[in-house]
Amino acid sequence: MNGPAPLSAAECAAIVGAIDHALLDPRLGAAELEAGCRMARACGTASVCIVPWAVGLAAEILAGSPVRPSTTIGFPHGSNATAVKLAESARALADGAVELDVVVNQSWVRDGAWGAVRDEILALVDATHAGGGRLKVIFENCHLDDAAKRTLCGLCTDAGADWVKTSTGFAAGGATEADVALLRAACPPRVGVKASGGIRDLDTLLRLRAAGADRFGASRTVEIVAEARRRAGLPPLPPA
Repeated sequence: MNGPAPLSAAECAAIVGAIDHALLDPRLGAAELEAGCRMARACGTASVCIVPWAVGLAAEILAGSPVRPSTTIGFPHGSNATAVKLAESARALADGAVELDVVVNQSWVRDGAWGAVRDEILALVDATHAGGGRLKVIFENCHLDDAAKRTLCGLCTDAGADWVKTSTGFAAGGATEADVALLRAACPPRVGVKASGGIRDLDTLLRLRAAGADRFGASRTVEIVAEARRRAGLPPLPPA
């Protein structure tokens, strides 16, 4: 039986460079957060998405590297008032974050209160861009029907969001190929698609990439990077 297809060194770098390494488990202490940032820097991931209080730590460790400090806003339920999300965003940007992953107000989405959803997304996009950052909008797709997902894609596109994102990774379901394909088809090319939730191995990431995702939230980055390098015939990375 044939094994998985090999990767080129360039493909390996592109895959690793599209991972947002997630350090969002509330049980992680400062030493574990620091180690995770150093590992991501050594691997060359797209970003480290770290718990909000530790953004400054991530920014310090990642300084001088292409790995971006990022964090979450209104996480994980999106239920904070818009003013609170804006305050969170301002603090995160001031602490050094350059990408923000914000959860939509799921109650408003479920109620079809699209005007309120639109206004909040637009306010967050404007504030993030004014602060020099980029914004990903998390839908939590396992709670939504396809019509709501498409509506959110339209609102995010009109507001100027930089990515739409499938999931927080803290709900009952995560990224699926069908959802990634739906989001990709519903957004123009300038809006990226981030898959998150349940990406535990390289093959899952590659399937979601084929479906249209260009960013991937993962906490098992070490294992994914090791497998990508193995398939590319590259030596293992030394310990960070």
